[in-house]
Amino acid sequence: MEIHNRYGEKIDYAIHEANSDDKLVILAQGVTGDKDREFIVELATMLAAKGYPTLRFSFAGCGQSGGDFRDSTISKEVEDLGSILDQVKGAKKIAYIGYSMGGAVGALAAAKDDRISVLISLAGMVDTKGFAEREFGEETPDQGCMWENESHPLSQKFVDDLTQIDTVIPAVKEHRIPWLLLHGAEDDVVLPSDSETLFKHLKGKKKHVVIDRTDHSFEGHFERVADEAGDWLGTHFK
Repeated sequence: MEIHNRYGEKIDYAIHEANSDDKLVILAQGVTGDKDREFIVELATMLAAKGYPTLRFSFAGCGQSGGDFRDSTISKEVEDLGSILDQVKGAKKIAYIGYSMGGAVGALAAAKDDRISVLISLAGMVDTKGFAEREFGEETPDQGCMWENESHPLSQKFVDDLTQIDTVIPAVKEHRIPWLLLHGAEDDVVLPSDSETLFKHLKGKKKHVVIDRTDHSFEGHFERVADEAGDWLGTHFK
């Protein structure tokens, strides 16, 4: 099937099959990433091996998806996720796993979309305004780039969206969705305090895991992440 967002932009995706017809894990990237990042591919492969069909995708403007990267914002990516849910709706129960900025997307989407049954955030962004100021405060939007990478221009609309959202906390205060938070102890991109703060505000079933000796990329700990995610899904995704 082809998936397009409401702007007509094609969403590039891949599905890792498993022996389950009534469940689907949707796995999303972080800022500047795409569905083919090593961590995303490895995690999808390991989750499928554990019996969970997994769809990994690139948000519009990223990877092989249609659209312009300069139009990418968290709010627009929430809409992209909604377009995917529209296509896979039916008997399937949905778990969403968001990495980095994809974690903020999941938090905001699940706050208003009851089709998501389980959430997992991997180094999930919470303090969006703080992230914008810390990482890009010295760049001029519509002139500078993200982390000096010319293929990822920093747009004013991206910065404005991060600033306007400010934090996902108000949106998630009434969440009752089972939620697993994983974070690297040495993460200096999305700070571990983001997960700590979010965990304190969640009212449903929740778990917070800090993985020592790893940073934002979870390098060297992909299997640990997959095991934690698989255990959480095994308990709450039935």
